[in-house]
Amino acid sequence: MRNDRGAATAEFAVVLPAVLVVLSLVVGAVLLVTQRLVLTSAAGDMARLEARGDHSSAAARLATLPAGVHVERSSAGPLLCLSLRSRPGAGPLAALEVTATGCAAMSAQPAAAGSPATERPR
Repeated sequence: MRNDRGAATAEFAVVLPAVLVVLSLVVGAVLLVTQRLVLTSAAGDMARLEARGDHSSAAARLATLPAGVHVERSSAGPLLCLSLRSRPGAGPLAALEVTATGCAAMSAQPAAAGSPATERPR
């Protein structure tokens, strides 16, 4: 008979670092996906609010996001696009940057009085 005493402890010591690495990768991936979802939702909301001229509500929506979110605005024809950039967390995740973009059609200027858009049919 062989003496296997302590073999389980040695195997556990070998496997534990690999399990911890896999666990930390999974947690990091969940944090990145969560950050992307939050930014995507906020970019769409803010683009819609700003496209219809409600800048104060868009600023209030931006204030609900974590600190360190950068906003870039661009317009292409009738579209207003907002890109939000952020670095999720600290440590190794701080080296990564998450970006999300939301676009919305800008509302038209109010029609002048007497124009066909404001006249009632007779």
